Amino acid sequence: MPKEVATPLLLAAAEGGGGGLISVDATLVVGTIVLFGLFAWVLGRFAWGPLLKIVEDRESTIRAQVATAEKAAAEAKELLVQHQEMLRGAGREREEILLKAMKEAELIRADLVGKARAEAEHVADRAREQIGRDKAAAIAELRTQVADIAVEAAAKIVKSSLTPEAQRKLVDEYVASLPREERRSP
Repeated sequence: MPKEVATPLLLAAAEGGGGGLISVDATLVVGTIVLFGLFAWVLGRFAWGPLLKIVEDRESTIRAQVATAEKAAAEAKELLVQHQEMLRGAGREREEILLKAMKEAELIRADLVGKARAEAEHVADRAREQIGRDKAAAIAELRTQVADIAVEAAAKIVKSSLTPEAQRKLVDEYVASLPREERRSP
């Protein structure tokens, strides 16, 4: 503020108030204190209890909500642990089932292979037996044919009149007298 304006205002304030720039009016101070005391008493008597009750209720509600939230968090954590354990158990169970299935498949495969080998050996044995029978029949047939040829040849060479049975007996004796290796060679 400019000096010309401030000086007259200060002079006017000093003349009108009688106490200077800061003047204390005792009635105003006492009235304010009494009014403040009355306000504090009314506030304490009628409003402080309900306000305190509201604050305490709110505090207990918040504590209950925090406790509920902590309990829910603990339950969620427990459920998570149980879920993870169930997943691990399911994984182990899956592995056990797969291992069991693989073992059973191996047993079935081994059983099938064993049965197939036994069947193949049985078929081979039957084939060998049949080959042996066919060989014996072929040898018998060959002996008969050789005997017949020998009888015819002998009859032509000797031109004798041997009976066919006598000639056959003669050839059979001759064939039987041959060593075993010579009998196989014709």
